[in-house]
Amino acid sequence: MKAILCHKYGSPEVLQLEEIEKPIPEDNQVLVKVHATSVNTADLTFTGPLARLFEGFRKPKDPRVGRDVAGRVEVVGKDVTQYKPGDEVLGVGPGSFAEYAVAREKSLVLKPANISFEQAAAVPVAAITGLQGLRDKGLIKPGQKVLINGASGGVGTFAVQIAKAFGAEVTAVCSTKNLDQARAMGADHVIDYSREDFTFNGQKYDLILAVNGYHPLLEYKRALSPQGIYIMAGVSHNHLLPALLQTAFLGPLLSRSGGQKLGFMGIAKINQPDLLVLKEYLETGKIVPMIDRRYPLSETIEAFKYLAEGHARGKVVITLE
Repeated sequence: MKAILCHKYGSPEVLQLEEIEKPIPEDNQVLVKVHATSVNTADLTFTGPLARLFEGFRKPKDPRVGRDVAGRVEVVGKDVTQYKPGDEVLGVGPGSFAEYAVAREKSLVLKPANISFEQAAAVPVAAITGLQGLRDKGLIKPGQKVLINGASGGVGTFAVQIAKAFGAEVTAVCSTKNLDQARAMGADHVIDYSREDFTFNGQKYDLILAVNGYHPLLEYKRALSPQGIYIMAGVSHNHLLPALLQTAFLGPLLSRSGGQKLGFMGIAKINQPDLLVLKEYLETGKIVPMIDRRYPLSETIEAFKYLAEGHARGKVVITLE
């Protein structure tokens, strides 16, 4: 089968389309014929120095690329009970930038009939990040004033819609060209960051989820209500290190000084219960995946370059025949 592999660190040009053996599922896994996958910011780790701390110092320990997967079940392991060959599924499987990928049974759900494979592939990592950031870290409640900074990207587009599903009053922060998209997703208020700095406009928010862009932590604190919560779920690449250091070390100190809490979430924990929550949202139309661009597997390098520019409006999807 054809697959995208990464054997060394560097720019997206280090990615290679290679012919490798089709994977064999373990007892609790299924083999999925991939119809679509999508690019996440987390998939760009091979371009940054921090990757060496987690992926291997000299080169990535696992050359496979990709996590999101949408496709049809081809083979099931002997302990799998929820799926059978032919089932359409979405979820997470390592090495999904390939014609076939294996995934744990509990990392998948049946694909809703009302969405395409491309839409399904846009969901897992980005939507679970938004869900867990708002619900588990942000403790979102109905009626709260919630601000999503970076509302036009992959995680941000889902976060706006999920916050609305929780009954919050949502403010979306994005660029001029994305204001109409934010309104279409249900945002109650929109802020054009090129014209207005929300940390200086006097508004106070019960919950701020930062998924792109950058402000110093003290500026986020100024925009919080007395009992407000700030969660960093992502940040633009050129500000990643200072944002992490501020949030990791200054966040706990600032949180002690009053009722406010400032922190960050790590990598989203992929689990079937949360995938089932998202499945229900998809079936009822509470969330609709926003896809910016589609690329064939052979143009994966171009897809990564586009995502790395930081201007994607929603998800970047890789399609396979």
